Amino acid sequence: MSFPRIGDSKVLESRETEDGTTIRRRRVSADGKRFTTYERIELPQLYVRKRSGNRELFDRDKLAVAVRRSVGKFMDSELEVEEVVNRVEDLLRGWGEDEVTSQQVGNAVLEVLAERNEVAYVRFASVFLQFRTLDDFERILRKQRERKA
Repeated sequence: MSFPRIGDSKVLESRETEDGTTIRRRRVSADGKRFTTYERIELPQLYVRKRSGNRELFDRDKLAVAVRRSVGKFMDSELEVEEVVNRVEDLLRGWGEDEVTSQQVGNAVLEVLAERNEVAYVRFASVFLQFRTLDDFERILRKQRERKA
């Protein structure tokens, strides 16, 4: 698959994401193919300490795949997934640390999803927290209900 050269394309529409951290541009290449690009400010590197002890760079794309896979059809669009990832990254960077744990990343995703979509929150929680029984589901539902009250 070959990608169109951005220099050979025209911008059809530019739009800021809801949180104002990313610009989404709809483009058309010289041969008429449409595609989307996202522009965001490049920030200092953020590292994630895995459960195994390994340290790796925070990867927005990897997080987006994890969110997409775990919440399924309960996100209306790719833009909504992008907004969740933006909000999670903002939370992580807001702590002022250059390294976070994978547990902190997962908890940040849960926090954002709890505000946006209850079903997506429960689905992500079931994967992230490795639910094994119905009691696990009941516990997270009870916690979400208490949070809303």
